[in-house]
Amino acid sequence: MKKLYTAQVPLMIDHLKNILESGGIECVVRNTYLGAAMGEIPPIECWPELWVVEDERYEEAQAVLKGALSPVVGLEKPWKCKSCGEMIEGQFTECWNCGSRQWLGRK
Repeated sequence: MKKLYTAQVPLMIDHLKNILESGGIECVVRNTYLGAAMGEIPPIECWPELWVVEDERYEEAQAVLKGALSPVVGLEKPWKCKSCGEMIEGQFTECWNCGSRQWLGRK
C-alpha cells in the first residue's frame, strides 16, 4: 500500500477516492479523525491521506489524479458578441455585457 495524496480538507480526499474507485482502483483513507490531535502533532501530519491498496496500480492512480486535479481548459475559443462587440471567453455561452446568445444562433 502506498500513500498517494494528502489534503487539509477531508471532502477533497473523499472526492478523489470516489474518482479512483470509479476506475477500479481500490483506495483507503487514513487520518480521517486525526485532526483532534492538532497541537500535539504538527497540523500537516494530521491531514487525511489517500492510499492506493495495490502498489502496482500506484502509477495509474497518479495519472488519474493528475487529470482530475489539473485545471479545466476551455473547450471553445473566445468569441465576439455580435450585438455589442465584446470579446467573451470560450467557456461562456452568453455575453456578460449585454446578455446576447447570438453566437449560438439564439437571442
